[in-house]
Amino acid sequence: MARKSGLFWLILAGATLSSPALAEIGRVKSSVGQVQIQRGNTQLPVRPGLQLEQGDYITTGKNGRLGIAFIDDTRFAVGPNAKLRLSKFGYDRTRQTGEFVTEVDRGSLGVVSGKIAKSKQDAMKVRTPTAMLGVRGTKFILDIR
Repeated sequence: MARKSGLFWLILAGATLSSPALAEIGRVKSSVGQVQIQRGNTQLPVRPGLQLEQGDYITTGKNGRLGIAFIDDTRFAVGPNAKLRLSKFGYDRTRQTGEFVTEVDRGSLGVVSGKIAKSKQDAMKVRTPTAMLGVRGTKFILDIR
């Protein structure tokens, strides 16, 4: 009987770890104007509360703006005519460490870094077409044309 019980808990743990809710890296806090989020081949309807995942592409039009809150307390303000990808995000809530890589192809991005950036040097990076920024617990704005 103990063996069956152990198997049950192993299966339950596996189901919990593969749960889509655990893939959430952040949420849309606000959206104005033309904003598109693409996950794989799917275009998602953008609204406050939408869960974001690693690999999502974000595009804003000439009147588009987007506010995002990540699970490590990082905040993004995405401006008009922006195109970016949430390339890599891993966060250990217990140790408050992780890795965060964002690729910004164009537009403006305001960032207030969270726990990942404060955990260790170069834990958070922002790639642009011409540079890579290592972020260490700060606020900054990028404007790429």
